Amino acid sequence: AAGRSPGLVGTVEWVVGGTARRAPHTTPEAIDLQRLFREMVDAGDESVAVEASSHGSLLRRLDRVRFDVLVFTNLSQDHLDLHGTMEEYYQAKRRLFVGADAPPAAVNVDDEHGRRLALELAETALAPIITFGLTDAAEVRPEGLEMGPHGSRFIAAGIEIETPLRGRFNVENVLGAIAAGLLLDIDDDVLAEGVRAMTGIPGRFEAVDEGQPFALIVDYAHTPGSLDIVLQAARELGDGRLVCVFGAGGDRDRGKRPIMGAVAVQRADHVIVTSDNPRSEEPLAIIQDILQGAGMGVEIDPDRKSAIRRAVSLAGVGDVVVIAGKGHEQGQETAGVIEPFDDRAVAREALRAAGFSA
Repeated sequence: AAGRSPGLVGTVEWVVGGTARRAPHTTPEAIDLQRLFREMVDAGDESVAVEASSHGSLLRRLDRVRFDVLVFTNLSQDHLDLHGTMEEYYQAKRRLFVGADAPPAAVNVDDEHGRRLALELAETALAPIITFGLTDAAEVRPEGLEMGPHGSRFIAAGIEIETPLRGRFNVENVLGAIAAGLLLDIDDDVLAEGVRAMTGIPGRFEAVDEGQPFALIVDYAHTPGSLDIVLQAARELGDGRLVCVFGAGGDRDRGKRPIMGAVAVQRADHVIVTSDNPRSEEPLAIIQDILQGAGMGVEIDPDRKSAIRRAVSLAGVGDVVVIAGKGHEQGQETAGVIEPFDDRAVAREALRAAGFSA
């Protein structure tokens, strides 16, 4: 919208010269990242949006990257197999925002770690800081917010905003984009047009529609915080029951499993616990960890395809089904073998088998 050809480095895909390729991981090694930037320049890209992972920060893959603006969205329990504690996880993210060369930053103060970061930067940062969020404490916040199944509209920083992205968490994401745009001195009308043209990221609160009388959402949520956010957003899509299918990855932070179980039973009306990349672990052992927080009032089906079909069979008019954990992923890893598996395709097959067809 600003008249610049943008590149992208993210978890789902990398985009070079308008052509997307599947991302093998979020943040490449430092030399590979610079090589990717060179490709973008040669392809005519004039800017790039980079998803800066904690792995990339901790392993110093981003040390030679000079960002024009940084955006802090949120932090929830994840990657503790690498960081050990949430404090170390926070510090890995924080190091991008501090130092004499740190750029201007937009910080989400709806998030507890964002509030802490904003306070710390207010005392030490040399570059401008803008806070954003849904609360009155934020500098960039929505006024007259209207949310529906087809998107949201509101006014922020005096700009009339319409976005096709659904959910309260996407309002936060849009506010972050607006705050970043303000720090980059992008014109208001360009910001509004850019937000209006936004499309969803594959596997992020992605709807699967075959004409069924209920909503079906596939999302990458695989942490307690992200699962909580997605289930709350999904609740706003219908006035019926909320059905949740989810699992937890093997060979990763075990501590988050019971917390995710507790979140699921708190937010959803019916929960089906299944497998999600068990890797070298026994699927039922992972499920048992989840049940420590979820209790025994949930369904258990380690066969993810069967669990998705079961969720579809349970849904009625006005209900919402959320299939969480894999999102854009196209494989299921079990015992060192990756089999093709796409939640969206499996959900679509289940809907068609149930007699629905768009």
